[in-house]
Amino acid sequence: MQTIQKIMSKICQISGKKVQFGNNVSKAVNKTKRRFNANIISKKFYIPEEDKWISLKVSTSVLKTINKKGISAVLKDARARGVKI
Repeated sequence: MQTIQKIMSKICQISGKKVQFGNNVSKAVNKTKRRFNANIISKKFYIPEEDKWISLKVSTSVLKTINKKGISAVLKDARARGVKI
């Protein structure tokens, strides 16, 4: 199961959020490496203007933005920035 997780990309297709690295710091100030995974989910969206469904990997913060602005406005902004979708 873990090999599947490593193959799957943990990058948001809209915002570009991805895994960050840092340290666990103990009370004795010992430092060990750790990962901060982005909260990424796979979601299907219906675009009425294009009359089709698309699958995107988005972070939960982008999902809130999509719920607020709408998928069409978010995709329009992303394409204006040069994101390929």
